[in-house]
Amino acid sequence: MTHDETRPAEAARDAAARHTEERHTEERLTDLVRDPRTRVVLCCGSGGVGKTTTSAALALDAAEAGRRVVVLTIDPARRLAQALGLAELDNTPRRVAGVDESAGGHLDAMMLDMKRTFDEVVLAHASPQAAEQILANPFYRSVSSSFAGTQEYMAMEKLGQLRAEADRDGRWDLIVVDTPPSRSALDFLDAPARLGSFLDGRLVRLLTAPARVGGRLGVRTLTGGMSLAAGVLGRLLGGQLLADVQTFVLALDTMFGGFRERADRTYAQLSEPGTAFVVVTTPEPAAVREADYFVRRLRSEEMPLAALVVNRLVRPVTGTPGAREMRALAERVTGEDDAARAARVLLTTGAASDDVAQRHAEVVAEQRRLLPGLLVPQVPVAATDVHDLEGLRGVAASL
Repeated sequence: MTHDETRPAEAARDAAARHTEERHTEERLTDLVRDPRTRVVLCCGSGGVGKTTTSAALALDAAEAGRRVVVLTIDPARRLAQALGLAELDNTPRRVAGVDESAGGHLDAMMLDMKRTFDEVVLAHASPQAAEQILANPFYRSVSSSFAGTQEYMAMEKLGQLRAEADRDGRWDLIVVDTPPSRSALDFLDAPARLGSFLDGRLVRLLTAPARVGGRLGVRTLTGGMSLAAGVLGRLLGGQLLADVQTFVLALDTMFGGFRERADRTYAQLSEPGTAFVVVTTPEPAAVREADYFVRRLRSEEMPLAALVVNRLVRPVTGTPGAREMRALAERVTGEDDAARAARVLLTTGAASDDVAQRHAEVVAEQRRLLPGLLVPQVPVAATDVHDLEGLRGVAASL
């Protein structure tokens, strides 16, 4: 194929690339986080798709545009701290240095600490004497650190705390949440219902029944079935452990009705104007399937889905032949000297890259077709991992 014969294909590729870029620049997710009406942004996605980087980039862009931002990660990995140049993150918001605050904004970052958040709830909503007993309870210490579902309950609690603090003193006007890297990222949506089911369950009623009806007299007045069950539990767990469990569950039942109400209130706020969910994916099939799950789940819950970010996108190199043309040129290169071998490698590699770019473009086009009207920003694949503020600014420019 002659050079002139490649010109039509080359021109078509360049035109397609320009059209893609024009559509891309029209879709500015950063406009959403800069909008003062946006109060909460939650980034969801499976592991390894760049969700933490997306969260940090959006938070940084909003802060440098003049907003007062806190970014909260529920993911226990240290990627957010590394990207923001912080030595560590914990349950206390830390100011991020190096942010351009000339527009009046600032950026704080924090990581959910389940136990500390649980302790804060106990201290805030129990009497000093009761709080001391609960915090010293061995069963509480275990549950507050590792009990299934605690992370989701505490995520809802911490988000509610941040929202209340923002409303009270205006310390922040935007909260960005980086959720866990799995389908459990949306489990916090179930937290109020799951907590209510737990508190209303038969086991909780059984464990708290003696205290509810008055100590030793209450035990004698229990039904035969409940007394028998309590006896079995005592033999299985041991008397002291059963007492610890009963003490904890009774405290949970009496004190955490307020927690259930707060979780319900936070859940309701998630569907209000001012909240936006962002699903992050890569163009790979497994990640796209997970993103589809997130999208369907959010829509079934009537949550405000704002965007589907397609991360690590390979784009065709403009001004070069297409994959077919590059392979044909590689076959025409003769000779076994270093220059000939290098030319064949470059052409073959370019063809493979163009194949990937074409497949990625098809994934984006399919998502646009399936999700009409939804923002679908695309972030090109980077040569290195993002590990500093300058890298985050580059990601924000694509968003």
